[in-house]
Amino acid sequence: MNIQFIKDEKGNTEYVVVPYHVWFNLMLDRLPVEDEKEAENWEEIPIEHDEYDDIAIPHEVVCLTIDESVSLQAAWRIYRGLSQQEVADKLGITQSAVSQLEAVDSRPQKRTREKLAAIYGCTQEQISLFLPKEG
Repeated sequence: MNIQFIKDEKGNTEYVVVPYHVWFNLMLDRLPVEDEKEAENWEEIPIEHDEYDDIAIPHEVVCLTIDESVSLQAAWRIYRGLSQQEVADKLGITQSAVSQLEAVDSRPQKRTREKLAAIYGCTQEQISLFLPKEG
């Protein structure tokens, strides 16, 4: 079995990386199940794949979204070292409009995503986790 130990600077084991199926079975063992019959009645939920499954986002951008509690649009801007005003100037809009685009629940239109992607040097799929079906 492929297991990786992650140690601290003193050589003490801090984490263990195990294959997903091993972790999953360990978690199943921890669930309170009255009996084996109950577990047999669990519903299988099928995986639904789409064209966005393999979109990669740089680790630094993901960390910014978590550490700074910002949207992907804002994280990309910060990652590229730009201010909201600089992005606004490039888009030909106001700084407050950029602020609205960077709201966590913002769903920029396709043309706006294309412009932002060009500014940030990424793809439009990397800017928004919630792409509209038509875009």
